[in-house]
Amino acid sequence: MPIKIPEGLPARDILDSERIFALEKPEAERQRVRPLKMVILNLMPKKIETETQLLRLISKSPLQVDIDFMKTGTHESTHVSADHLVKFYEPPESFADNYYDGLIVTGAPVEHLPFEQVDYWDEFKRILDWAASHVFSTMYLCWGAMGALNHRYGVRKIDLPEKIFGVFPQYLQDEYCFLTNGFDEIALQPHSRVAAVDERDVAANPELQVLTWGPQTGPGLIATRDFSEVFALGHWEYGKYTLAEEYRRDMDRGLDNVPFPTNYFPNDDPTIEPLFSWRAHANLLWRNWLNWVYQMTPYDLTEVPQLRAQRRPGTDHVVRHAPSSPRQDGFRPFLDDGYGLIVPRD
Repeated sequence: MPIKIPEGLPARDILDSERIFALEKPEAERQRVRPLKMVILNLMPKKIETETQLLRLISKSPLQVDIDFMKTGTHESTHVSADHLVKFYEPPESFADNYYDGLIVTGAPVEHLPFEQVDYWDEFKRILDWAASHVFSTMYLCWGAMGALNHRYGVRKIDLPEKIFGVFPQYLQDEYCFLTNGFDEIALQPHSRVAAVDERDVAANPELQVLTWGPQTGPGLIATRDFSEVFALGHWEYGKYTLAEEYRRDMDRGLDNVPFPTNYFPNDDPTIEPLFSWRAHANLLWRNWLNWVYQMTPYDLTEVPQLRAQRRPGTDHVVRHAPSSPRQDGFRPFLDDGYGLIVPRD
């Protein structure tokens, strides 16, 4: 089924070229279905690029999804035209009385800052508090996930000695979990961050469960027990060339501490086209999440506050797992070969 987007959204042309079916509002309203209602809080500087990445993933679901866009009011974006923001984005107060099946909160290039130094931190917390009673399930990405884990569950952010940058293996923690149903035992996930979450805080909170974990990255995917909140610490939404663009951007700035993206360029040669090695798991995660929301969300969205207050948006039967390899013997036979693949050890 198509995604429903605002009329005139620039991402429409890109989606059309990729044979992704997107309906603008007049066309979508002729279909007699109740679409999933989603709102995207886009904190990334390059709004249009992030919009396109997220809409690609949402479009892989067989469901019709109605998309709104939210912006912060306390931070002025400089990498997108004011006309684009005025035309397609609304501030949080415009959503105060709305209810949604899902909220998507992107990352932001501010993970090096203490939360309190981010100029929209207080507004960010107010949006999360609103979502706790107005949204059935929320997907947080990278810094958005770190900020939400801190505000909602007291999980501390840890500054890393060097940037995690590249594509890294994630070990599946529970093959029967609805959100990761169909995942291979090892999935690849892009990461681009200089901070992480305190795994001790996550493990100490019985409301949280680690769904994927990697020896180099720590948790890649965390969720609440009822799936009302999902936290992706990496960037499964990234396109094929996003890491390359970040690397070349930093190199062009003349920075002398730019990390080379791990497990991304063939033969570690940045002149060769990178491998898109995480697309299948990215599509599967988002399809699973949208499927779960569709199955569990009430038809009448005004029932969301009551369900959230009762802490039972859905049913979760998974068993809690500590972060580790899915193998009990700790066997880890995979190494980076510099070609963008994880290959068996000799």
